[in-house]
Amino acid sequence: MPNESQTQQNQLNIEISEEVAEGNYANLAIITHSHAEFIVDFINVMPGVPKSKVKSRIILTPMHAKRLMKALTENIDRYESENGDIRDLEEVQIPLNFGGPTAQA
Repeated sequence: MPNESQTQQNQLNIEISEEVAEGNYANLAIITHSHAEFIVDFINVMPGVPKSKVKSRIILTPMHAKRLMKALTENIDRYESENGDIRDLEEVQIPLNFGGPTAQA
C-alpha cells in the first residue's frame, strides 16, 4: 500500500485560467490523422452562415486519442445509465458548403 509521500508524488495539480474555463461551444468536430498524430478541430457552424472558423484544435498522439475515445465511451455509458439514451440524429447530411449558395452550371 502506498504511503502518503508516494500518493502526493503521484498527484497532478492542474490549473485552468478563467478564459479557458469559459470554454468554446462546438457543434461539429472534424478529425484527421497521420501516422503520428490525430488532429481534432472543433467548429461552431451556424445555420445559414456560409463561413465558420475552427474554435479549437487539439492534437493527440494515437495512444492518447485511443485513451480519449475510451474515456468518452465510459462517460457516455454513465450518462445514459443515469439519464437515458442519448438520441442520435440518424445520418445527418452536412452540406459541403455549410449553408452557403450552391454552385450552378
